[in-house]
Amino acid sequence: MRTAEAVRLVTAARTDADLFGTDQPARRYRELVAALHPDRLPADPAVRAEATEAFIRVTTRWRARQVTVLGDYRLGTPAHSGDLADLYDVGADRLLKLPRRPADNDLMAREAHALRTIAERGDPRYLPYVPRLVDSFRHRDASTGAERRINVLATAPGLHDLDEVRRAYPDGVDARDVAWMWRRLLVALGLAHRAGVVHGAVLPPHVLIEPDGHGVVLVDWCFSAPVGSTVPALVPGYDANWYPDEIPRKRPCGPGTDIAMASGCMSWLMGPRAPRELDAFARGCRQRALDARPDDAWLLLRELDEVLDRLYGPRTFRPFTLTP
Repeated sequence: MRTAEAVRLVTAARTDADLFGTDQPARRYRELVAALHPDRLPADPAVRAEATEAFIRVTTRWRARQVTVLGDYRLGTPAHSGDLADLYDVGADRLLKLPRRPADNDLMAREAHALRTIAERGDPRYLPYVPRLVDSFRHRDASTGAERRINVLATAPGLHDLDEVRRAYPDGVDARDVAWMWRRLLVALGLAHRAGVVHGAVLPPHVLIEPDGHGVVLVDWCFSAPVGSTVPALVPGYDANWYPDEIPRKRPCGPGTDIAMASGCMSWLMGPRAPRELDAFARGCRQRALDARPDDAWLLLRELDEVLDRLYGPRTFRPFTLTP
């Protein structure tokens, strides 16, 4: 395997199965390591930097596969691969979140702090709209000495992210279906904002829905920040167009930061099927200046309901599936 081919494979891989395959994962691992090993790289600094980053990702993910027990939890194959971490199903609708790089421990700590704060300060009626922090601890790799911060999260089963929803409806999702997702997402944001927490990364893979019961859960609080502080980083793979100005510019964020991103997700879901009234409503939530945007998600929910009532009349339950 050539170095360039190995870099492309590592960059594109979302799961361990993508990276190592399922037939002979150990053989694939050896091939990747051989192609990316620093001792075999050309002198070109750009190539070396890219290949070295890929080498670190491969070896880190392979070591994670070899771990069988972390704390009180026995691990199998990762169930999901997120922005920063692999998630393992450890039973009882719980996922153990293991960061791929120790350098991201601070982001894992942010998630734990945010979820604790919301649980302590938030309205108990709405806590199911965010994951529940079951456990948070540190684990030191005996062979390398690397220490990782691990979170164990509980949430409802049978969830699907908005990327899956959009793939199922490539021409756009009917606004009447987007309406319940939007409404419930605003409830989740209102819960967090009243607790003084900004999510900071309201993006399609972090908004999960339960289609049958019209549930919504907002996940991945690693990029969260207290209201009035700065969001620590951008999510890998998402350019600045997904973010309001204050995040890439490292300016203080507030409830309007999340509201702008949530509105962007909903416009993206509807695509060309967005009614004019809802398109205008979303654009009003994405004003460039933070202080020009709505800053109360629950008040905004009432305003959204007024728009929906004018468009569609009294609310009725619409069954929703991912197989249009």
